[in-house]
Amino acid sequence: MAEREGEVQAAVTDAVERENRDRYNVKRVEARWQQVWSAQDLYRTPDPEPGQDRARKYYCLEQFPYPSGHLHMGHVRVYTLGDVIARYRRMRGDHVLHPMGWDAFGLPAENAAIKSGVDPQHWTETNIEYMKRQMQGMGLSFDWQREVRTCNPDYYRFTQELFLLLYERGLAYRKAGPVNWCPSCETVLANEQVEEGRCWRCDSLVEKRDLTQWYFRITDYAQRLLDDLDRLHWPEEIKVQQRNWIGRSEGAVIRFPLPEPKAGYADITVFSTRPDTLYGATYVVLAPEHPLVEALIEGLPQAEAVRAFVAEERRHSEIERTAETTEKRGLFTGAYALHPLTGEPVPVWVANYVLVDYGTGAVMGVPAHDQRDYLFARKYGLPVVTVVEPETGEAPADAAWTGPGRLVRSGPFSGLTSEEGKTAITAELARRDRGGPRITYRMRDWLISRQRYWGAPIPVVHCDRCGVVPVPRDQLPVLLPENVVFTGTGRSPLAGAQDWVETTCPACGGPARRETDTMDTFVDSSWYYLRYASPEDTTRPFDPARVAYWMPVDEYVGGKEHAVLHLLYSRFFTKVLYDAGLVPVDEPFSSLLAQGMVIYQGKKMSKSKGNTLSPEEIIAHWGADATRVFMLFAAPPEKDFEWSDQGVEGAYRFLQRVYRLAVRLDQALPAAPDAGAEAEAARRRARTVRKVGEDIERRTFNTAISALMEWTNSLYQLWEGLGVGARREHLETVVQLLAPFAPHLAEELWHRLGHADSVHRQPWPGYDPALLVEQEVEIALQVNGRVRAKLRVAREAGPEQLEQLAVQDQRLAPYLNGRRIVKVVAIPGRLVNVVVA
Repeated sequence: MAEREGEVQAAVTDAVERENRDRYNVKRVEARWQQVWSAQDLYRTPDPEPGQDRARKYYCLEQFPYPSGHLHMGHVRVYTLGDVIARYRRMRGDHVLHPMGWDAFGLPAENAAIKSGVDPQHWTETNIEYMKRQMQGMGLSFDWQREVRTCNPDYYRFTQELFLLLYERGLAYRKAGPVNWCPSCETVLANEQVEEGRCWRCDSLVEKRDLTQWYFRITDYAQRLLDDLDRLHWPEEIKVQQRNWIGRSEGAVIRFPLPEPKAGYADITVFSTRPDTLYGATYVVLAPEHPLVEALIEGLPQAEAVRAFVAEERRHSEIERTAETTEKRGLFTGAYALHPLTGEPVPVWVANYVLVDYGTGAVMGVPAHDQRDYLFARKYGLPVVTVVEPETGEAPADAAWTGPGRLVRSGPFSGLTSEEGKTAITAELARRDRGGPRITYRMRDWLISRQRYWGAPIPVVHCDRCGVVPVPRDQLPVLLPENVVFTGTGRSPLAGAQDWVETTCPACGGPARRETDTMDTFVDSSWYYLRYASPEDTTRPFDPARVAYWMPVDEYVGGKEHAVLHLLYSRFFTKVLYDAGLVPVDEPFSSLLAQGMVIYQGKKMSKSKGNTLSPEEIIAHWGADATRVFMLFAAPPEKDFEWSDQGVEGAYRFLQRVYRLAVRLDQALPAAPDAGAEAEAARRRARTVRKVGEDIERRTFNTAISALMEWTNSLYQLWEGLGVGARREHLETVVQLLAPFAPHLAEELWHRLGHADSVHRQPWPGYDPALLVEQEVEIALQVNGRVRAKLRVAREAGPEQLEQLAVQDQRLAPYLNGRRIVKVVAIPGRLVNVVVA
């Protein structure tokens, strides 16, 4: 290995000598160092030794991409941010894990198979190899020996094993019910994958269908997922999105009895955060999909009209039905329930604004105290009964009063405050077995079934004798069959693979059928960060000892668009594994760096908007380093930034300017170094080293690069007064500070300066703190306590010197002439106050 590295180094030295002395060839330099780093296996991360101290471990991870074919500039930004952090932490002496892999299952590969007959595996692997070359062309410091591909059987067998773990713990289950259906992708979607009523991937309008599907019971972890957000060093806006999605509500469950049971229902159950308004409930509303609707209307005159209404509303998405601008539509079922405390009959309606999978699928209508109910009641002529009056002022005459107050028309609870009423009425409901206190969550269980081929098969079989039977672990993986037919219809290609579907039951040995749904790709990405610890393990999803060393991820870098889906699911998975005793942490990502979007031509850069730029073209023209530096300099990571050709050109000129300093290292040396210039250069060096390090720690990379630019300009100004020793020291420091941002140029200059080892193996430069102490300070000159001027003086100036400087300062003369100086108060480093009479 040493001999090979020696040969590489000799070739590099020879190549460096042949380079143009005034301007380096970007393509040649970057290609050369990428080849050298690969040959030297520079970024390989050794596994921890048994008992190795975790104090200096650092796990830096960027969200792995879907191999759609080409990287876009958003990818470039994410990976550049993570790469800077990883390179910096290595130079700080940390044991850094910086891996990369591929979120390789998914619908686009299947769509390609439907459209052009390309095998999904071949399509995916071809894209991976292309995108991997793009990443390598960016000079990213990934440990490629830890690469994972979620579509490979050596990965998805463990996805299946983790499914079985959840199944055994009661967290994976199957149920029938209405689901979100994308007619274009022809598959179901989790609620999180429906954005404004449309499919998150193809933008088609989502429909509701009744299907039996697999779910993960993420709601069992709702409170922990909510509480533990406070422990995370994440952007507050991401935490807010997760809190809103989990949606914790405190209130009461209230049961409205039915005059006689229907379809197994003895009552209609609602949840309300305002049980104090119960006496104002004048109707009850069911969601169109509520299973009680059909039983209630059976035999009633309105039955056909209600069925038609339900059919119409089911064609609209949840977002459409609940939008503020959507007309609230409803229909009386003809049935009644009973008020839980008064026993009075309450009409039962069905309406578009109630959702079956939110809360209980039913609500009580209190039009006097809920604006949505108020508008609905006014439209359909339903009673509006005020039961809470404001303690001061009057309730609006043409709107609902939604604030607190005192209860009226509420039987024995009249006169209580709203808070008192909530407690008392909830207690009475519990006493009568008509409800009681309840905490609910907006979040629903995670629907993981997908009617597609290119995903991890769900490892269960269906047996007529035994029911649902999990596949034993020693029979995993359940491999995807080959040579399936992709028709593009709603039927999963797996359902048509009869030789694969027909199997034997592991329990009884009789005939059985494999599950033909595959898992949502978010299942694959909910644990991949654990696999990087031991990707070669063939017996376990991960090595617990190595996971105990590396986890949690110290810095996770990715897009804000994954604030709910991926991050929430990964947190859930980690907590399940923690509860099972398999990992020592219950949160996967300690710190999160969520970057903003790349804007081009005034819009988010995306294929759908037709405004993308090819990273390869940009890099081919300006170089990877200039592209990296511009993206880091243009804006802080969390902000959007506008792509600019002029901006990347400016970054290119800056790097060439640094290169020319190296060219001028021994040119026009002074006969004798200028002591003042060298002292000033040393002070500026110390300030820059401190600032760049602090800015990287704060993730304000734009100001770190700005500091490097300023220092480079200073060196040009001071250069002719510096001796060769000072020049070399400062240039070496520039190169070391530049290394995380522009790794190729830094490596080139480091070797030009005569070093044999990589700059990326060097320690982060230090500085003398004494040089940071300002030699001069600014003090205020006052007359009778009022500031009249300011003066820069030597830091060590004493009271007598300060007094003399003040009284002699011509700017104070107009305030002192003709007046008697009573005394002079001099406080070193702060002020001089001349007291006159």
